[in-house]
Amino acid sequence: MHDLIRATLSSSVYDVAVETPLEAMGPLGERLGRPVFLKREDLQPVFSFKLRGAYNKLASLSEAERAKGVICASAGNHAQGLAFSATRLGVRSVIVMPTTTPSIKVEAVKRLGGEVVISGDTFDDARLHAIALGEAEDLTFVHPYDDHQVIAGQGTIGVEILRQHGGPISAIYLPIGGGGLAAGVAAYVKFLRPGIRVIGVEPEEAASMTAAFAAGYPVPLNEVGIFADGVAVRQAGDETFAILKDTLDEIITVSTDEICAAIKDIFEHTRAIAEPAGAVSLAGLRKHAPSLAERGAAIAICSGANINFDRLRHVAERAELGERAEAVLGVTIPEKPGAYRAFIGLLGPRAITEFNYRIAPGANAQIFVGIGLKRGEAEKAELVETLERHGHRVLDLSDNEVAKLHIRYMVGGRVEGLENELLYRFEFPERPGALLRFLEGLAPDWNISLFHYRNHGSDYGRVLAGIQVPPSERPAFEAYLDTLGYAHWDETANPAYAMFLAPR
Repeated sequence: MHDLIRATLSSSVYDVAVETPLEAMGPLGERLGRPVFLKREDLQPVFSFKLRGAYNKLASLSEAERAKGVICASAGNHAQGLAFSATRLGVRSVIVMPTTTPSIKVEAVKRLGGEVVISGDTFDDARLHAIALGEAEDLTFVHPYDDHQVIAGQGTIGVEILRQHGGPISAIYLPIGGGGLAAGVAAYVKFLRPGIRVIGVEPEEAASMTAAFAAGYPVPLNEVGIFADGVAVRQAGDETFAILKDTLDEIITVSTDEICAAIKDIFEHTRAIAEPAGAVSLAGLRKHAPSLAERGAAIAICSGANINFDRLRHVAERAELGERAEAVLGVTIPEKPGAYRAFIGLLGPRAITEFNYRIAPGANAQIFVGIGLKRGEAEKAELVETLERHGHRVLDLSDNEVAKLHIRYMVGGRVEGLENELLYRFEFPERPGALLRFLEGLAPDWNISLFHYRNHGSDYGRVLAGIQVPPSERPAFEAYLDTLGYAHWDETANPAYAMFLAPR
């Protein structure tokens, strides 16, 4: 630990990095009843904190090592940080990026002076190729987080925070992917001011450090959601885990909707648009800070702002849900004249954000409705109680991923008499041939009965598929999905599917 603190304090990151401001977020602080500050790492030259660790690692290399060059595997901020740092030091940098990497990121690395090698369908494939290529060409491999000098470079953020805010601090919230930033900052803060609570924050769908804490050592996750791709790490680092197990007070997780709400908060305060990973720690602060007994400041880190423009639509859709300013409900109403008007009357003056309906045979109709809320969960509970009291069956879909990603666009697609349909949610790699590979592996009698795809500007497309599989062949179907290697979830029992799409 003393070696790490010494390396942090002697770091040369300011050859390329800037000391970023610690900005007060007044409106959010007023809502939470305490001072709230945001550390603006999105203002670094490459719009991310990753520059600090990458440069510190390169600066620590010997002249002989620099002369040979460096290599890494990355599809995002680490790639840009390393390319920028290497160019500044006159060092050759090779960046291995998977085939799913958006062209905007590839071009950004090239502009910064990196030699881009495209290899592999996944990050793990790219990493293995980078290691092999590094050995073949005698290049130094620069790990994105599990490296002493990288961690020390990220720790300079903690040095700045404590220098910039000398008053009482209740808690500092740190985003965790592999754990490099969190380990560097937590080690320094706990060394100098151990009374400050240090809280790690991870996405619910990529909680690798949470899994490591539960197991007592880093373990691989079976599935990793990629919405917050900058912290979507399958397994926490060994060195980062060793530091964080002794320096973190707590780890919490946040949902996609909560991250989107934090992105909105950052935009409204700074007019900057954080990437999802960049808003993770503020999402944790918004969720956790009200439980703090101490009245000191709460601090979060905006760790990056490298977001594809076409992802903003998805962020905007989900931000209201993350703020609990919208409810998404499935409601049963009578299929008769006047029922729609009576239902709208029960909603009162509330704003209707979405309404999906299609006429169907039978006495009842199913509607998918979004409703604006001003008082969050309490108002939603009152509304549901009112609707049920007037004879409507209500299904709260506000936290149902299948409903929010897919079913809201498919209302009215029910089929009579369809047998043996299974419903699966997938994350397909966003590359040519991904769908064809999926289809070619299906047995001839496994019929696709439903399919919905949405692109959210990320490396993966989100797919909902219905497949008719005889019960006797389901073990073979599951084995096929495991072999395919695409992230997948069985949603056959999902209540939103039962309400709007399942065969009668």
